[in-house]
Amino acid sequence: MTNTPFPDGFLWGGATAANQIEGAYDADGKGLSVQDVMPRGISGPRSETPTADNLKLVGIDHYHRYAEDIALFAEMGFGVYRFSIAWSRIFPKGDETEPNEAGLAFYERILDELEKHGIEPLVTISHYETPLHLAEQYGGWTNRELIGFYERYARTLFERFGSRVKYWLTFNEINSLLHAPFMSGGIPIPEGGVPEQQLYQAMHHELVASARATRIAREVAPEAKVGCMVLSMPIYPLTPSPDDAVAVMEADHGNLVYGDVHTRGAYPGYFLRTLREKGIELDITDQDRDDLTHTVDFVSFSYYMSIAETADPAKKVAGEGNIMGGVSNPTLEASEWGWQIDPVGLRLVLNQFWDRWQKPLFIVENGLGARDQLVEVDGEKTVVDDYRIAYLNDHLVQVGEAIEDGVEVLGYTSWGCIDIVSASTAQLSKRYGFIYVDRGDDGTGSLDRYRKKSFGWYADVIRSNGASLTR
Repeated sequence: MTNTPFPDGFLWGGATAANQIEGAYDADGKGLSVQDVMPRGISGPRSETPTADNLKLVGIDHYHRYAEDIALFAEMGFGVYRFSIAWSRIFPKGDETEPNEAGLAFYERILDELEKHGIEPLVTISHYETPLHLAEQYGGWTNRELIGFYERYARTLFERFGSRVKYWLTFNEINSLLHAPFMSGGIPIPEGGVPEQQLYQAMHHELVASARATRIAREVAPEAKVGCMVLSMPIYPLTPSPDDAVAVMEADHGNLVYGDVHTRGAYPGYFLRTLREKGIELDITDQDRDDLTHTVDFVSFSYYMSIAETADPAKKVAGEGNIMGGVSNPTLEASEWGWQIDPVGLRLVLNQFWDRWQKPLFIVENGLGARDQLVEVDGEKTVVDDYRIAYLNDHLVQVGEAIEDGVEVLGYTSWGCIDIVSASTAQLSKRYGFIYVDRGDDGTGSLDRYRKKSFGWYADVIRSNGASLTR
């Protein structure tokens, strides 16, 4: 196509996660995951056992409707589909020596459908769904034994699917571990919180496990490409004060260290200083150091918002627009859920990551959560989601700008390409998709699928390789 900065072969598609879409939480030998006892999402209390008010137990019933859903993705023209494999479908408790064949067979069927429609799979090995047994009996990723369990799990996937899957991600938003220990790391949270020593040790264990998976993939599936996945969030100084600039640098370091280790193979000096000043001494073996040298082929990331930062404690006030920390940026508007909307920030973070790591980049999550209203237009049920179209258009224009800047971008998968249960709030009313799913926060609904207005818009974007975007 002419008049588009997007290169030939750019991978357009969408993304989901098993725990938010599949349902069938106990079907065909699947074990429980941490998500099955998180009925209120990231900030709510966990339950002792799965409860009927946990929407993720049914999700949108993708486990039984995957063929219908993938056909809709193909109708939009997807070249790639990012999905995750539920660890507890393959190893129900996480510490078994032999996998659950029924779980592997389910993902074989998913890959069959994708191949039928010519859609490239992009697979996340662990997406916020540590087996519950590993959380309760081992303390999650605070325990070094999880490295071996994850290694066995990853090897099983590479041996079974390595010839069919080119792109792999080791952990979803690995830099969320310190902020969401139970969801991200399967770490039970005692009253008073998890000690920092344990959190940083868990971080180290995940980084070693990620590197080991990268090494195994190169042995078992040498044609595969393995990437890390981080939550990106550009940070601006609230004022021109040098002290605010230093506050930004320090906050940035807290996110960037994960990508630094994945791409450079060792801990950077600023992180070692952080550990020294906190009085934390990690258990790092010589084998760990060798493992970490197995760096990734590409860096993938999510992008939803930016934040501001300041060194002035008096200005560090919680409020609308800074749900992810920092302080609100007075120049930006926020979504209904307090996430500040900043398309230009996506161009900035693409340039930052490319300049810093010189690895191909893949935007694997981006989108707008909103309360959609199903209406009838010309006899068809749909959602007139012009707000979503505007949001995605403006962000994709900035991706094009970054490509013009010289950044190598492999592709873009819009988050929640079909409505799914929100990870942060466990709601279905927080919708991201191009496809409306008839299910409410109370669990009622037909689960029927309807194309939103954005469905046709995104199909045009893909068909034109971005030339249809409004600049």
